[in-house]
Amino acid sequence: MKNVDDLIESASELAERGLSRGEIADELNVSRETASWLVERASGPAPSVENEPEGGPQDVHVDWSSIGEAGARLSAIGVALADSLREHSHDVDLVVGVEKAGVPLATAVSRELETDLATYTPRKHQWEEGDIEDLGGSFSRNFAQVEGRDCFIVDDTVTSGTTMQETVEGVRNDGGTPVACGVLVDKQGLEDVDDVPLESLLQVIRVGTSD
Repeated sequence: MKNVDDLIESASELAERGLSRGEIADELNVSRETASWLVERASGPAPSVENEPEGGPQDVHVDWSSIGEAGARLSAIGVALADSLREHSHDVDLVVGVEKAGVPLATAVSRELETDLATYTPRKHQWEEGDIEDLGGSFSRNFAQVEGRDCFIVDDTVTSGTTMQETVEGVRNDGGTPVACGVLVDKQGLEDVDDVPLESLLQVIRVGTSD
């Protein structure tokens, strides 16, 4: 990805493949609002949105495909992320990966920590437009379950923090205990999510403000 035009083209291709706007946001590591903006621009100039910053939404695109395309690099990142999470507990026996992109990272972390693996599909994957609160996420039955277990939660990117917060709530609702969260990139500079510590290997800090 080199510029916004490349992102618009990618968003268009993903939409044509039938992905929801929430899934497109996940694939491109941008917010749901940014994903909608990109899809709308792909079909021509979209209607102006009140208070929308000039040039589009204020977001940061993170392209970590050079890591994801190579198993050895992904494993190395998993080791680093596992090391940061290990500071919070040595007794956690389950790593929860957030679908889709967080699962490969969670698998690498789980292997390093020698834990079981669970996966969570957030509600944004069903989201197209409207109120996302009407949708629900779920844990896959093909992986370990969280009930009665201490968990680390792993995703690739924190954009707004809502998906990580949803996953924390999902773990608690299913009877598990989230001990710490780990991500490759944090766009918000968060120290915790719903009182659960957040570790990130990289933080993206925007300097300056837009008028």
